[in-house]
Amino acid sequence: MIRIWMALFFGIVPGAKAQNFKIMEHNNQDASAIANALEEDYFKGIYEGDIDKLKHILHPGALLFGDIKGEPYAKNLEAYLTGVKYRVSPKDSGKPFKGTITAIEVINSIAMAKVQVKMYDFHYDEFLSFHKINNQWFIVNKMMTDISN
Repeated sequence: MIRIWMALFFGIVPGAKAQNFKIMEHNNQDASAIANALEEDYFKGIYEGDIDKLKHILHPGALLFGDIKGEPYAKNLEAYLTGVKYRVSPKDSGKPFKGTITAIEVINSIAMAKVQVKMYDFHYDEFLSFHKINNQWFIVNKMMTDISN
């Protein structure tokens, strides 16, 4: 009994074969395309309040979830873009804005980016899910949390 427990604990099962794991290589070209889209469309779109730039990177079916100052946040793309359109943009407010990419992971036609956005009195950590459709990367889901507290 002890031998079986030790074998399971240490991951050694008598007679078991090693599993084949496929290691995915990161596609630097795709990671660069995502980074460029984040800089040119996502961050600039948020900063300038430019919904056309945001529509270029956000998939029409994108959903946005998270919390702002501890309050739940959930919007579809139309509601999000309406909010951006009618607010005073960070650029026009004169307040500091900074978008930073902290990580990008690409596997085949999907990717995840972790970014930080500082705007107004907020500091967001965001996870952005991407899907490559017709050779273009789109954000299909945005999850964010306000860490400024």
